[in-house]
Amino acid sequence: MIELEGVRKEFDGRSVLAGVTGRVERGEIFAVIGPSGAGKSTLLRLIDLLDTPTGGTIRIEGTDIHGEQARSLTIRRMMGMVFQKPAVFNTTVAENVAVGLRFRGAREATIREKVEEALEMVGLAGYGERRARTLSGGEMQRVALARAMVIEPAILLMDEPTANLDPVSVATIEDLVIRINRDLGTTIIFSTHDMYQGQRLAHRIGVLMNGLFAQVGTPREVFTLPGSRDVARFVGTENIVDGVVVTENGTNAVDAGGVRVRVAAPFRPGERVSLCIRSEDLRIAPAVRGGRVFDGNILPGTVTSIVPRGPFSRVTVDCGFPLSAVLAWKKVDDLGLREGSRVVVSFSAEAAHAVRQG
Repeated sequence: MIELEGVRKEFDGRSVLAGVTGRVERGEIFAVIGPSGAGKSTLLRLIDLLDTPTGGTIRIEGTDIHGEQARSLTIRRMMGMVFQKPAVFNTTVAENVAVGLRFRGAREATIREKVEEALEMVGLAGYGERRARTLSGGEMQRVALARAMVIEPAILLMDEPTANLDPVSVATIEDLVIRINRDLGTTIIFSTHDMYQGQRLAHRIGVLMNGLFAQVGTPREVFTLPGSRDVARFVGTENIVDGVVVTENGTNAVDAGGVRVRVAAPFRPGERVSLCIRSEDLRIAPAVRGGRVFDGNILPGTVTSIVPRGPFSRVTVDCGFPLSAVLAWKKVDDLGLREGSRVVVSFSAEAAHAVRQG
């Protein structure tokens, strides 16, 4: 439905987007994630015809939206936009929601009916006569969402729509996004700096880094099989270990400073790779005296730190390189773990996802 082909954007000679290429399918929720300044908002503004690309092409239903000026209004009317900061006019909630319909010349009876439906959809039925600026931030964002949806757009664009909201309001907006997509079939593109929000909501995710999509895939692919070291670090892979591929007993392993780790990776011996191991895939147990200290991915080590993290603890072990696991407080106590404890860290070969360095 939406095709991006080599989309570039420069501001005062500075490249923000360096040739973004990708596709968003009809009825899909597509999340654009990436670090601050990666160009997420810029990309959404280009799709929404609020800005013009320096180069490349954006097509919606096969139409070059920046090249075919005669159809720009038709294309623009297919889209609704919700910005990061809830923007409302100093009038009633109903009048705020009705703006798009008035621009389209809808009849008053139609406006009243559709505004009521939109407010009910976002959980603000009965709020129509309230002054919009007296509402909370979360309520104002729902008004902005109702205003975008009242025109029944085929495409909904959302630029970090929950960045300034409390957790309860975030959950409400996320639930609305899922229901709008499921019940109305609306194609939704949203940007977020919250990688886990992308994981919760999106069918597919595009990781925008250095002006390009560094990786596009399902949440599971992006979070468990990151395509590069940079993507792995951004999506929260705490354990990234550099090494060289070797062959051990007919299977691949990675030599990381003298410690060998079995991997399920198709790389050739001698290639330099980075192992990406998610903390939740690690298991920690006390070392057993007289037992085998290494058998596959069972690495001996010493606990170097235990850091609280909500109801969990981040336990870091020096195995020749640091590995961090997340354990429940009770598990830490049951294992008797302390700084200096001798332990073994275990994980499967499949848990060590290897990416080529460079």
